[in-house]
Amino acid sequence: MSAGWQPARPHFNLPRRLIAWLVAAGALLIGAWLIPGASTKGAGSLLAVAAIAALNAVFPPLIAALRIPLTLATGFVLILLIDPLMLVAAMRLTRGALTVESYWSALGVAIVASAASLVLEAILGTNDDDTYTLRVIQRIARRSGQQKVTDTAGIVFLEVDGLALPVLQRAMRDGSAPNLASWVVSGTHRLVEWETDLSSQTGASQAGILLGDNDDIPAFRWVEKESGSLMTCSAPRDCAEIEKRHASGNGLLADGGASRGNLLSGEADEVILTASRIEAEKGPNPGYRAFFANGFNVTRSLVLFAWEVALEVTAAARTSRRNVWPRGNRGGIYPLLRAALCVVVRDLIVYGVLTDMMKGRPAIYATFSSYDEVAHHSGLERVDTMEALRKLDQQIERISRARPYAARPYWIVVLSDHGQTQGATFEQRNGYGLDDLVRQSVDSGNVPRVTGGDENDHAVGNAFAEGAGRPKQRLRSHSNVTSEQVVVLGSGNLALVYLMEKHNRMCLEEIELRHPRLLPTLRRHPHIGWLLVHSSTAGPVVLGPQGTRYLARDLVDGVDPLAGFSRHAADHLTRTDGFPHVADIVVGSFYDAGVEEGCAFEDLISFHGGLGGTQTRPFLLYPVDLPAPDEPIVGACRVHDVLLGWRRLVNQQRGGRQSPGVD
Repeated sequence: MSAGWQPARPHFNLPRRLIAWLVAAGALLIGAWLIPGASTKGAGSLLAVAAIAALNAVFPPLIAALRIPLTLATGFVLILLIDPLMLVAAMRLTRGALTVESYWSALGVAIVASAASLVLEAILGTNDDDTYTLRVIQRIARRSGQQKVTDTAGIVFLEVDGLALPVLQRAMRDGSAPNLASWVVSGTHRLVEWETDLSSQTGASQAGILLGDNDDIPAFRWVEKESGSLMTCSAPRDCAEIEKRHASGNGLLADGGASRGNLLSGEADEVILTASRIEAEKGPNPGYRAFFANGFNVTRSLVLFAWEVALEVTAAARTSRRNVWPRGNRGGIYPLLRAALCVVVRDLIVYGVLTDMMKGRPAIYATFSSYDEVAHHSGLERVDTMEALRKLDQQIERISRARPYAARPYWIVVLSDHGQTQGATFEQRNGYGLDDLVRQSVDSGNVPRVTGGDENDHAVGNAFAEGAGRPKQRLRSHSNVTSEQVVVLGSGNLALVYLMEKHNRMCLEEIELRHPRLLPTLRRHPHIGWLLVHSSTAGPVVLGPQGTRYLARDLVDGVDPLAGFSRHAADHLTRTDGFPHVADIVVGSFYDAGVEEGCAFEDLISFHGGLGGTQTRPFLLYPVDLPAPDEPIVGACRVHDVLLGWRRLVNQQRGGRQSPGVD
């Protein structure tokens, strides 16, 4: 143990504790009053709360300490079983001050009391005290045998998936990110923009950020013609393969780091909810211990989950009633996915990060996907989207407040992996999908549409279909597409067209010979901005509605099809053209800077993956004492260099110094 840094011990605030006790008693009284078969006598709820608190300090931690397989699912079930039993035990300990006639009555009381407690805490403003939580996590860290108290600093990277710099700046101004705004206003942190690669999606961005290499990830989904396999950036098996291909020992989280809620692990030693290391979810995983050590967390999550579902159903009905446009598909399983990401997954990740800090891990990278998921279906800056961001802002501040109690001083960097751009979908605008347009332009029979699975599916372990219109043949991840003649893949406002009659990429001249109507049909469509193809004589060529750009010679014939995009667009397309698994035709949607709109080739009204608008404008929010990047940051691999440099610098600092901004 180092003498230069000593973790603070959370001290109970007696008045706040008394208020919390009274709130819990009142909530229990409400639960017993509302649930048939339950009752309390006089001030019995006060005694019952004391008894339940004592039991909660004993039994859930014992359950959480068990090394059980499928820890996440099993832990939820066991704690949900234990919570009502603690009420029954409290009934006996208090000699009838609390009465429950059955296990199901006790379960009902536990859930209703949790809901009532949340409401009362919100009204009284007593729901921001993490004293008990931090004490429990500190105790778990000490007893784990993995705690390392040192005055050598660590660093926490918190990624807000899909949040563009301009959107964050407006959120800071308008009150949707007050805590992050206070960091900037107080001068402890500064904002800087960076530009994504093509494609602008989490798979490519996290490969670059966490591993330092994102070559040959042409989109969220792509086909590898030589094997005929379909790769998807959210499928655990594919993420494992992506990490295997790109890991080089230079991962951002190598040598003791922790990955929480990411697609890729960054070569971390410890992981939870990380798609590329999904095997860690099958066996015992101590990363969830802190969450399950407090039995109230499970019932609280269930209540907030149900509330989030209600918020989504209400918001969807309101946008429909008001005829808000564009309007996304918000039915089916989506309300459950939104609730899982906005509540359960978010809280599990927060507890994972807090545990890492109490153990003193040198580097932590966590991704919060709730803003990204809500924006896809609700819109870029709609009311419920900004509410999701506000809740994330609260959790980031919660992590920041925990730093004095950590096993080492910590610096915090907040960043995003890409932004989003908004607009009605290609199908909403035209009444048909891009696959239909391709089908009409080739003589190759059926053209399957590939949907199902966005980059947040890994977090809850399911692939949910995006539901796009009338039934069509659909392909899923791991499908073998060698029997298909043409495959069209949508990745936000980027699409890939694979002509499967050849096992390697078909050049421009071959496409014109075999499918003479295809390229003219695509390039003159009003909602397609550009096409990337490869000429056997001229190299990479970008075709637009009224002109052609020859990338190898940097020559433009007619109107430049990339004129409305970033100045690095040509470089991004040139790089993508060199990928072994790039499509025969890469399709980019139009972008209208006047109304800031493009269109996705899948069922997302706020999207990313291609070029145009704020989707390519993510941010870094970092302490001012860290060295500023010496040049504009273009590409996720350059972000890796910056973050790894910061990690190495911070991990060399000693003497108890940490990032400014600690309360």
